[in-house]
Amino acid sequence: MARSTFFYHQKRFNKKPDRYAQVRGRIREIFTDSRECYGHRKIWAVLVKEGLLIAKKTVLRLMQDMGIKTKVRRKRYNSHRGTIGRVADNVLNREFTAGKPNEKWVSDVTEFTVADQKLYLSPVIDLFDTGVVSYSMSTSPNLALTNESLTRACQGLRPGQAPLVHTDQGFQYQHVSWAAILDKHGATPSMSRKGNCWDNAMAENFFGQLKSEMFYLQKFDSIEDLKKAIDEYIHWYNFERISTRLGGLAPMEYRTKTATAEQPVTALC
Repeated sequence: MARSTFFYHQKRFNKKPDRYAQVRGRIREIFTDSRECYGHRKIWAVLVKEGLLIAKKTVLRLMQDMGIKTKVRRKRYNSHRGTIGRVADNVLNREFTAGKPNEKWVSDVTEFTVADQKLYLSPVIDLFDTGVVSYSMSTSPNLALTNESLTRACQGLRPGQAPLVHTDQGFQYQHVSWAAILDKHGATPSMSRKGNCWDNAMAENFFGQLKSEMFYLQKFDSIEDLKKAIDEYIHWYNFERISTRLGGLAPMEYRTKTATAEQPVTALC
């Protein structure tokens, strides 16, 4: 037997079994179930939540070995048309955390193109748990689009709740109709500084996630198909998509768990 052949077979039979074989399979499942959008941090969080003791760097290495990676995000829609109405101060000032639901909201508009047609999405996001409390869609980025999403969000407010509502300086948010809705519900307006997208980073982050995790991964034949996909994505985002910021919970799961924990304990008589 040739020496090279001997060492080939020796190496083959002495090859150690893959200790991470099952983990690799579970990583693949989690990645697929997440619509191929979870990076190594979120996949690691799911594995730990399931009781597996594994290092975050190990998950990253295994994903790299398997060729698993998420998509790159693209440029956003810009609704700024200069100063045409009331511009509010940057009250939020990048304080992207809230101690309770309906304390701080952010909103913005993003654009999609399908078959030479445009679709615009306007969500209202609660900074308490980054959940989408309301949203509206339209083929035009008009006042009705943004006013509808804000009105729907305000309909869910309880007595005494008056959120800070932060947006950019888009023309829709400078309009008197937007201010009227805020005033009606005692909400405080806040706006990003001109040309500073980081002042509304949470809204930007949501749009980036939605597009990289859903829109860029699919082919849509019509606006109606895209609308349906957005509905499904936002439901998944609110109720199933875990967030490392929320301790590995989905927004509505976090909200429910927090509300339950804060309920007073009734003494047994």
